[in-house]
Amino acid sequence: MADGKYECIDKKLIHRGAIIDYYQKTMSLPNGKTEIWDAVEHVGAAAVLAVMDDGRLLMVRQYREPLGRELLEIPAGKLDCKGEPFEQAAAREMSEETGYDAGRIEHLLTFYPTVAYSNERIEIYAAFDLKKGQQHLDDDEELNVETWKISDLVKMIRDGEIVDGKTIAAVMIYAAVYLHGEY
Repeated sequence: MADGKYECIDKKLIHRGAIIDYYQKTMSLPNGKTEIWDAVEHVGAAAVLAVMDDGRLLMVRQYREPLGRELLEIPAGKLDCKGEPFEQAAAREMSEETGYDAGRIEHLLTFYPTVAYSNERIEIYAAFDLKKGQQHLDDDEELNVETWKISDLVKMIRDGEIVDGKTIAAVMIYAAVYLHGEY
């Protein structure tokens, strides 16, 4: 790479969506050339690996249109507004989607799912000391809450049954750090 740096010299909004904004950016490259890059901007999201007292994990099964099928995932959702604390959003999403509230919540990892073209950031938490409350889904949400043993989820990841990136990252980090003490 030459000694220059990357610089955005023009940014054009192509489409503003409900969840993402799509831009085309004219980039000046270190080698002196310019290129048009696609960029998706996202407000950010939070997700939570909810751990029951017996060690089972709360999961949600919901339809995902881009894949045209239901997926098994950890509860998650976008921030309500820019600047909303990620931990607050994670607790809210868990409560809304599963009907459980956390007595204790710990940061698990930061995840950028598509760095080649998006700035989407997902902060993932682990929630413990769960208390049953009431599920309150958004109008466009339809999902089922399920409980799973971590060993079954790891097997499903290895077998290609769980394909959601944030879920894979959360389950595997939780298994390594909390269950096996590996860092």
